[in-house]
Amino acid sequence: MPPHTLGPNILDRLTIALQPVVGIHSGACHGYEALLRGTEAAGYASIQDFFDRCHAGGHLAEVELALREKAVAAFATLPHHPRAKLFLNIDNRVLGLEGDPARRTRAILERHGLPESSVVLEISERHPLEPGLDAVATFRHFKRQGFRLAIDDFGTGFSGLQLLYYSEPDYLKIDRFFVADIAADSKKKVFLAHIVTIAHLLGAIVVAEGVETEREFRVCKEIGCDMVQGWLVSRPTTEWAGLRPHYPEIERLARLDRRAGASDQRIIADQIARPEPLGLDTPMERVFERFRTDKSATFFPVVDGSGAPVGIVRDQELKDYTYSPFGKELIANKSYGRSLKDFIVRCPMADMGARAEQILEAYSAVERSEGILIVNDMRYVGFLSADSLLRVINDKNLATARDQNPLTRLPGNAVILSWVCEAMEDRDGSYLLAYFDFDNFKPFNDKYGFRLGDRAILLFGDLLAKAMTAAGGFAGHIGGDDFFAGFRGAAAENAEDTCRRLIADFARDVESFYDDETRRLGHMVGQDRLGHTARFPLMTVSCVAVHLAPGRAAGSSDEVSRLLAAHKKAAKQAAGHLCVVRPEG
Repeated sequence: MPPHTLGPNILDRLTIALQPVVGIHSGACHGYEALLRGTEAAGYASIQDFFDRCHAGGHLAEVELALREKAVAAFATLPHHPRAKLFLNIDNRVLGLEGDPARRTRAILERHGLPESSVVLEISERHPLEPGLDAVATFRHFKRQGFRLAIDDFGTGFSGLQLLYYSEPDYLKIDRFFVADIAADSKKKVFLAHIVTIAHLLGAIVVAEGVETEREFRVCKEIGCDMVQGWLVSRPTTEWAGLRPHYPEIERLARLDRRAGASDQRIIADQIARPEPLGLDTPMERVFERFRTDKSATFFPVVDGSGAPVGIVRDQELKDYTYSPFGKELIANKSYGRSLKDFIVRCPMADMGARAEQILEAYSAVERSEGILIVNDMRYVGFLSADSLLRVINDKNLATARDQNPLTRLPGNAVILSWVCEAMEDRDGSYLLAYFDFDNFKPFNDKYGFRLGDRAILLFGDLLAKAMTAAGGFAGHIGGDDFFAGFRGAAAENAEDTCRRLIADFARDVESFYDDETRRLGHMVGQDRLGHTARFPLMTVSCVAVHLAPGRAAGSSDEVSRLLAAHKKAAKQAAGHLCVVRPEG
């Protein structure tokens, strides 16, 4: 094919794949990104090559509209499409060429009976904005027409923060580059954490693209991403009938990671106010009526047709019309062209499943905010005012203090028991449960005193907490010199190595607590439990590690406790102070 022509029937040979974008806290499907397929079979080196050649031949705007029609038609076949969004890519190079892309896209949606609020237009960073393009006016026009905006491939393209600044997006999609192997790359974690903070500062929802592993999912959730897209959820598919309204694997991972947030949800639910929201298409006379009948209200949440919040409407933006002799009549006049969407103010938003600290961070990032909208699966739930949010944080701090060990500040027995119970209930997942117990702690404590004994306990608690943060495990302090660690999923695969490193690191670091002579001898002299003089090796820690394989029979936390206790002696006698147990069944 010549390089700058569009061959006959090429568009008929192309098809659309859909890939789900799901809530990171629940696995509920928020929408689907439309992706082009079939370009290589049509004779192009890649998808990008196809678009580049269309642009060179002057066909790009025409092709984009035709593909948009295909994507909307595919999306409209989904039974659950009224509660989902369609993410449509727009090539930056057509923004100044297509005439009025918002109007032409609206015409496509009307043919398929879809509202504008069901579409998210993705602006990619992969091409610079055309010189002379009034980006601010272009993006505002999209939003006035009722479309949502997303920045795609953020962090890899030409425009970067400039595009983020101009577009004021509803969604920020983080490129796979920052997500790949993030669990093992501390620099990527820092970058992504700051990107999430900036996005939330601007009121944008953060989507982590290209999530392929449980560890990537867990770190993205911990950092504060709101949604995920990638092979861990589902590969793009042209078999649209197989697309689902929710994805069990993500739901399972979110449920397992919800221990710390479970108590937060209860506290948050107690403080949420639930003002009835206004629909995006509510006539302005009814908006005025709501404020008139509820004189204590200074704002109302506004939601689109799927129940997703788009912001709030405040009485202060309406005051010019309220106090004008003909203001309300003027704004109610359809020919004047003002509607509710013209008065919407952006408001920070957080998922019901987020930790209280993440909700506070989202609220704090926006100056002079009325509060924060709370959603569940991106559907409006209620509203937290600043006062309510302070009460949430205070209650959370009190609850955390009650459940912590007072010395190490690690989670105590109640939280450990909850973790173990959830692990036992999840018979489809793989886990490793580790119990750590000091060796020769009593003679050390007797000789050097309780103060240095506490320092040894703090030393191991700090080593354990850092190791669990790096490995994606759970750290707990049972009491005294007894500790617990839990690993699940991908983290359980390397858990034995983590335990061995902990044992070695503690044995090395605790030597500094002894006097020079004792270190030289490699032992200390003290009294055994019967009062006899005896030699005791330097302090170490032993570990019993119990594997729980997928598909195992039902068990209980009491069975785990008995199993750990039964192998405690074997761990202390083992050369590496580690006893690994693999129960049958």
